[in-house]
Amino acid sequence: MSNRIATIGRYTVLEALRTRLPLLTLVLIAILIGASFFVREIAITDSSRFQTAFYAAAVRFATAFLVALQVIGSVSRDFQDKGLDVTLALDLPRSHYLFGKLAGFVVIAAAVALAVGLPLVPLAGWEGAAIWSASLAFELALLVALSLFCAITFASLMPATSFVMAFYLLARAITAIRLIGANPIAGADAPSHQVMQQLVEALALVVPPLDQWTRTEWLVDAGASWGALPGVAAHSALLVVILTAAAVFDLHRRNF
Repeated sequence: MSNRIATIGRYTVLEALRTRLPLLTLVLIAILIGASFFVREIAITDSSRFQTAFYAAAVRFATAFLVALQVIGSVSRDFQDKGLDVTLALDLPRSHYLFGKLAGFVVIAAAVALAVGLPLVPLAGWEGAAIWSASLAFELALLVALSLFCAITFASLMPATSFVMAFYLLARAITAIRLIGANPIAGADAPSHQVMQQLVEALALVVPPLDQWTRTEWLVDAGASWGALPGVAAHSALLVVILTAAAVFDLHRRNF
């Protein structure tokens, strides 16, 4: 079983290499580093802090989109080119295919997180950059599992990508939405506000607060702590398991 999963994972990584994902990542890093130097030059004070904050925030969102698109594009190609049909015809359980793809994509996400974190070492020090990069790797692993689930469920590039990015933006903003709902300027006692606040609180139970992960202040305020990573890792692992189980269930119900 492990050999089959490892083989699929290896071919998933090879596919990323052949589709020039490393080159695209390097181009992305180069563009954002250049843009960060521009931001540094126009900053009046704390130019280094502005440069670090801009690069970290921009590259975090860009890598999330890049990894999600890689996952969804790869699975969509398997559906459209009938590669999945051929794979499953070799007496391979559907769950093994999914676990292999997940393993390969998680390796890719970790490599991307490491690559984009390296430019932060001279800006924020190796410890802050290492903690930030590790948190980003866990965040990307969560997006990998979500993208894999959406790619199987929607079986189409555009709806799956739109759902993943909408979920990601909501997860980044859910804490702010909760604060706004809990402290309204007016109409706090209105029934409509109470209903909306309860809906937001219910939504917060299933949407991870990604604004607490991969925080830019870890880099600019030297507030990074290794103690922040176990909670992020546990939360990410739990959501990856849930999303993978849902993807396995959805893949088993599909007809090929």
